Amino acid sequence: MASKPPKSDPVQDAPQVAGPKHAAAGLPAIGHTLRIAQQQMGVRRTALTLLRVNQKDGFDCPGCAWPEPEHRHAAEFCENGAKAVAEEATLRRVTPDFFAAHPVSDLAGRSGYWLGQQGRLTHPMYLAEGADHYEPVPWERAFDIVAEELAALGSPDEALFYTSGRTSNEAAFLYQLFARELGTNNLPDCSNMCHESSGSALNETIGIGKGSVLLEDLYRADLIIVAGQNPGTNHPRMLSALEKAKANGAKIITVNPLPEAGMERFKNPQTPQGMIKGAALTDLFLQIRIGGDQALFRLLNKLILDTEGAVDETFVAEHTYGFEDFAEAARAADWDETLTATGLTRDSIDEALKMVLASERTIVCWAMGLTQHKHSVPTIREVVNFLLLRGNIGRPGAGVCPVRGHSNVQGDRTMGIFERPAPAFLDALEKEFGFKPPREHGYDVVRAIRALRDGDAKVFFAMGGNFVSASPDTDVTEAAMRRARLTVHVSTKLNRSHVVTGARALILPTLGRTERDLQGGGEQFVTVEDSMGMVHASRGRLEPASAHLLSEPAIVARLARRVLGEASGTPWEEFEKDYATIRDRIARVIPGFQDFNARVADPAGFALPHAPRDERRFPTATGKANFTAAPVEHPELPEGRLLLQTLRSHDQYNTTIYGLDDRYRGIKNGRRVVLVNPDDARELKIADGSYVDLVGEWKDGVERRAPGFRVVHYPTARGCAAAYYPETNVLVPLDSTADTSNTPASKSVVVRLEQSTAD
Repeated sequence: MASKPPKSDPVQDAPQVAGPKHAAAGLPAIGHTLRIAQQQMGVRRTALTLLRVNQKDGFDCPGCAWPEPEHRHAAEFCENGAKAVAEEATLRRVTPDFFAAHPVSDLAGRSGYWLGQQGRLTHPMYLAEGADHYEPVPWERAFDIVAEELAALGSPDEALFYTSGRTSNEAAFLYQLFARELGTNNLPDCSNMCHESSGSALNETIGIGKGSVLLEDLYRADLIIVAGQNPGTNHPRMLSALEKAKANGAKIITVNPLPEAGMERFKNPQTPQGMIKGAALTDLFLQIRIGGDQALFRLLNKLILDTEGAVDETFVAEHTYGFEDFAEAARAADWDETLTATGLTRDSIDEALKMVLASERTIVCWAMGLTQHKHSVPTIREVVNFLLLRGNIGRPGAGVCPVRGHSNVQGDRTMGIFERPAPAFLDALEKEFGFKPPREHGYDVVRAIRALRDGDAKVFFAMGGNFVSASPDTDVTEAAMRRARLTVHVSTKLNRSHVVTGARALILPTLGRTERDLQGGGEQFVTVEDSMGMVHASRGRLEPASAHLLSEPAIVARLARRVLGEASGTPWEEFEKDYATIRDRIARVIPGFQDFNARVADPAGFALPHAPRDERRFPTATGKANFTAAPVEHPELPEGRLLLQTLRSHDQYNTTIYGLDDRYRGIKNGRRVVLVNPDDARELKIADGSYVDLVGEWKDGVERRAPGFRVVHYPTARGCAAAYYPETNVLVPLDSTADTSNTPASKSVVVRLEQSTAD
């Protein structure tokens, strides 16, 4: 039987700490999964729902974007995927009575965990100007309110249309179409805060901003390098693929400032042997200093160049451009500078080189540990250099593998959710729909916050997500949101963004992935694109949490009809009734989606074309894969300071907090902890168990403080610390971003630790 939501926020002022674990999954993961699922859904609903996750006739997990194998287990989900499903399919409800009992001023003082635990939203809710309570509002009146505020703008560019990675292909395509018919390219999205650096680097170097490998390539690789990523928590099903790669003979190098249980040993809960013993995954652990990855790959490139016969000279001559400038820069790499930047030993780098040279097929996987630094784009370009040198792009078992975080974040970008659209995409939209899309670039996330702060944007509309908690510089972001005339959130559950509002606010409740979608044209399905460019259908089976919910495509279509009126020639009503008609239009606008409806009928889905992978053709400005030669950078750390990375706990997915434990790191009943190397702590005279304030230091001189964190002595890299977001987003300056991509530099924040007054 499902349990009731908590009435009060749990006390988190005394987290319990034990040593970190050295294996992931196994029996503890099964037990935790079932306990959380039953608390939210009850026994029967748990069984019915979880057995449909990631199945060919089921629904795509609303968690991460890791692809499904061709042959799937009956339980094709991980612990954190099950938590995501349980929170969406929960039996708990947030009704108008809840809002009547809880003023916004009360909700604003609650934790994100408490807000999320209350359950599914059931009715459209409206917060009038000057009011302290949300009240139920009819859908048509809600659309009228949005239309009123949009009509009052001086320009369409005073509106912002944000997208979360949960949004389906069909909804995303309609959403960008509506925004561009309105007249703006202000389409910031969650990619701006995570893999924008990957897209920027890959578009320049190989001509497409996506990974070049399929799941089968991992199984064929000789060497897999996992850099700046924690699959055991963030993409747990990836561990099964790594286990299979190891069984096929692959070696794995892990590059990370923290040892992570999942990369040490994986206890696969699908097999008896896995449950008992598990499989060791990492062959070589390079415990790198935060931000030292570019220096590491630059030195490896120098060593490859210095090794006779190590360079694939035929591939370099036929398929690449810029080799000589790159080689000159790489040969200048300095051992001492690299050891300082990385914190590694010469012996460990030599060992890595041996493994690289022994491999004929190498894949490099990465996530936020590489993408959220000032120098992230040149770092990823250096990874591409590393792979190009030995011909490791465009052949089986080799390539680039940026691992996306949210289930359709890559698909949303493919559908046109981008503030800087390609001219060819806009040309296709104009030809298909008969209007002239705006050509001026719009705002990304950071620029959108500045626009709100400065009064240049007045309406904020979010298709999913938790923008306030996901964004950097929390105090600045919240103050900016409060300057808006109207904030609107299409959501399934309550979160902090609903209580940090503009003068007026709307919450528009929507169907989840798990739920049946019935429209005028009958039962509908949506599609998603995974992290490796595979597109497939997703069909919810549960009855909707409320009769008052609308699907995301229906919300966009109805809003467009109300706002654009007869001036729009787009058949919005038809799109709402039958999503197949949306897919027909996608097929005519976006390359790779020809015969979309016919191809997605295949239960396994289909792979989008990828010229570097499929043809060794590189659609760059030079027509070849581009070597690059950026100067090597790494964060400078003043004496007495630490370099902080923000990260997730194991009871967390993005900004959604499932619980207050981080089982693999030995943390229980609390999130305000900071992980510090014991030797650094001794030098700073900070005892384990003491409480400190984290104080950010940046060139603007503004004091950014996160108070009351328990110090945990932990085996981090020297000079480095770690703490959970969103609690530490307050420390990330809005203007501290990656060059080129403008992604917030959340993985390299200089902090000092001050004794907490609460200690």
